[in-house]
Amino acid sequence: MHPTPAQLRALRRGDPALAAAMRRLGAFPGFPDSHYRKRTHYEALARAVVFQQLAWKAADTIWRRVVALTPGPRLAPPPELLKLPEDALRGAGLSRNKMLSLQDLARHVEDRSLPLRAIGRQPDQQVMEELVAVRGIGPWAAQMFLIFKLGRLDVLPTADLGVQEGLRRLDELEERPTPKQLEQRGAAWAPLRSVAAWYLWRLTDDD
Repeated sequence: MHPTPAQLRALRRGDPALAAAMRRLGAFPGFPDSHYRKRTHYEALARAVVFQQLAWKAADTIWRRVVALTPGPRLAPPPELLKLPEDALRGAGLSRNKMLSLQDLARHVEDRSLPLRAIGRQPDQQVMEELVAVRGIGPWAAQMFLIFKLGRLDVLPTADLGVQEGLRRLDELEERPTPKQLEQRGAAWAPLRSVAAWYLWRLTDDD
């Protein structure tokens, strides 16, 4: 989704420091981008489980091995994934916890307790509640799904270290803000808190 020009103007007017960063860092690209559009909701969530707390290269290697356990270029559908031997999943590089998380995700999708076909029409809070009911999907992963896969514009991941560091740089703070401080500071960015978060991430990348 893309914010309207009027919404972006309002965001800049409400926060001069963020406005300066927005001018310097360029236009917000909108979400989901091409990387996320090509993945199903199920694959995006499974990939998030695999990639959590791992370096990108190591996680990508494991992901490719898990995908290669069945024919074709996509992750095995839930019924097929649930039939895969645990030894095969562990042999692909998954930890036991991540293997159990993928299996739990597949079960939730298979029995429709996680209704992925309709999830894009649900409000943010309901999406969060349904996703965190799956083993291995916490609030942060659910927020990333909301922002990058569903394209929701008003999500602020206050526990994200990159967002915290971005605000530290934006406001020239000595220490990173706490999640509560970030939430309070970010109230002025509604209804475009996802957009503000994207710029804070870019500030963290920017030297």
